[in-house]
Amino acid sequence: MSLLIKNGRVITATDDYQADILVQGEQIVAIGKELPAGDAQVIDATGLLVMPGGIDPHVHLDMPFMGTFSSDTHETGTRAALHGGTTTVIDFVLQKQGHSLQEALDEWNGRANGTAVGDYSFHMAVTDFNPATKAEIKTMVEQEGITSFKTFMAYKGALMIDDRQMTDLMQEVRQQGGMVTVHATNGDVIDYLVAKHLAEGKTSPLYHYLSQPEVTEAEASARFTDLANYTGCPGYIVHMTCEGALNAVRNATRRNQKVYVETCIQYLLLDASKYEQGFDSAKWVMSPPLREAKDQETLWAGINQGLVNIVATDHCPFMWEQKLMGKDNFAKIPNGHPAIENRMELLFSEGVSKNRISLNKYVEVACTNPAKIFGMFPKKGTISIGSDADIMLFDPKEQHTISAATHHMRVDYSAYEGWPLTGKVKTVLLRGKVAIDKGECLVPKGYGQFIKRNKVSGKI
Repeated sequence: MSLLIKNGRVITATDDYQADILVQGEQIVAIGKELPAGDAQVIDATGLLVMPGGIDPHVHLDMPFMGTFSSDTHETGTRAALHGGTTTVIDFVLQKQGHSLQEALDEWNGRANGTAVGDYSFHMAVTDFNPATKAEIKTMVEQEGITSFKTFMAYKGALMIDDRQMTDLMQEVRQQGGMVTVHATNGDVIDYLVAKHLAEGKTSPLYHYLSQPEVTEAEASARFTDLANYTGCPGYIVHMTCEGALNAVRNATRRNQKVYVETCIQYLLLDASKYEQGFDSAKWVMSPPLREAKDQETLWAGINQGLVNIVATDHCPFMWEQKLMGKDNFAKIPNGHPAIENRMELLFSEGVSKNRISLNKYVEVACTNPAKIFGMFPKKGTISIGSDADIMLFDPKEQHTISAATHHMRVDYSAYEGWPLTGKVKTVLLRGKVAIDKGECLVPKGYGQFIKRNKVSGKI
């Protein structure tokens, strides 16, 4: 089966040109002017931007958390991602206390294999680091193609590891060619503030925000950066939200250290005023919480300075009934918000259309850098001969509005209800097959493939 995309404006992280793209099977085989169609199916991209499919390296699908599960499955979540122009996601496998990494991987494979609609990979969250776990790192990297290992500096007693474990893990991961990623907030300080606020009868979602002040993230980001520098392990900070945390990374550049930074679309667009809406604020209870306008300015600047490398989502949706678990206690509100379907259009509308970032930077932070940093480039994340034909056709001028009534995520509200957008995903190809067209998903449950990833180079 051949496809020919004609008359489009091709945008990559470095290029911007008019060309046709010929797809055979799952890959791009030719790029050029006025390519002959032959017997290929022709897609006319006149007036459209032709860009790589998005890669969201931070999603939580069907994840057990706080006594429930995130509401999007690997089927519904990856399908919604495709509707929004994201063709590949990286989900998080969570090791359970007292259990092995392999057991956790088997559990996640059981949920994802044969159900995912879009392509996916896994990070491995290490929550119980011990000699047996340490011995599994090499297997994960070399046999399973899982090269990134998530750590938590918060959620003490459940997910958090201490600095001794972090140092040992970093040394082993570096030796095996992987990367350590981190939820960088100071769990001890947060636990103290949560207990203090609850003891004072302060139970509303506002106190979720007030229990995680900027200093908790800035301190942990600096500590992680120092440990990565000491061990020589490639490091990556997930969902960065604030000026203080980015300054820790900025300071590390003075000693010639590179730490990768991910922010999420919500931290660029939403702020802490959302926590002034009574219990309705539970829609935006996530960790770290939304911050201030100054932090948004810092993150946008960090993207253009090359300090912030990726814009992800931390997609972790819960139905409103699940959020109500914390109606009398903010600490029991399941943390997370839905965005897997909205990221590409929001980032274009608020970033490119409003002249905050260039088209090339848009592709860089939403598509190419995730592929490079996490060992999938050039198979994923770009438009080039030999790459997977993961392609998004995008109308840069079409105006529309976000609504839970029309989204495809399995959640009964939107964190961006009524948000006006300029720019819309029109057609999406996944490995050479038209996956989304005219708002319809054309690939079945189980079409998504697991992507084994290469060892980490530490360079992009």
